[in-house]
Formats: sequence, C-alpha cells, structure tokens
Amino acid sequence: MNQEEKVEEGRVNDIEKLRVMLPHWIDHNQGHGKEFAQWAEKLTDGSPEVAQLLQTAVQSLQDAQNCLEQALEKAGGPLEAPGGGHNHHSHDPHKHEHTHGAHGGHHHHS
Repeated sequence: MNQEEKVEEGRVNDIEKLRVMLPHWIDHNQGHGKEFAQWAEKLTDGSPEVAQLLQTAVQSLQDAQNCLEQALEKAGGPLEAPGGGHNHHSHDPHKHEHTHGAHGGHHHHS
C-alpha cells in the first residue's frame, strides 16, 4: 500500500467518525440555544444588556447549527456508531419505541 492510499483511508475514517459525532453536536447545540433563549427572556427586564448578548449568542448558535447541518449533509448524512446501541435521539420517524393501546390491551374484566 503506498502513502496516498493510507491518507485516503484515514480521511474516510475521519469522515465516518464525524458522521457519528455531528448529530450529537447538533442535538447539544439545539439544547444550549434553547437554554440561552430562556435566560435571555428571564433577564430582559432586569438586565437588558445581558439579555441582548444572550440573544446574540442564540443567533450565533443558529448560524453554527446551519453550518453543522450542512457539514453533516456533505459528509454523507448521519451514521450510527459501530455497534449501534446508545442513539438517544431518534430522528427516524419509523421508530416507534412506545406504542400504547395499539394491540388491544390485556385487561379483560368480565
């Protein structure tokens, strides 16, 4: 195997790692954005300057969010970590983990 092939292989592995990590980053980023926005709202009356800075941070996070989503798309979309398992945010609309009452219950009162 020559040097170029090695570099190419490393790049593929990095992209695959990124495709696993990016969805988590996007998820965390959204969570932080919501927190910033809530705090900005709380502080609007008492500390308008601080609230304004938090609002600016929310906007910056939204820009970052767009970049992360584009990066994920260009990298080839989300990829499950090897061994699957701990995917704690299902973006898959076909996963219905908890369906209640769909299979006629087991409670027969006669």
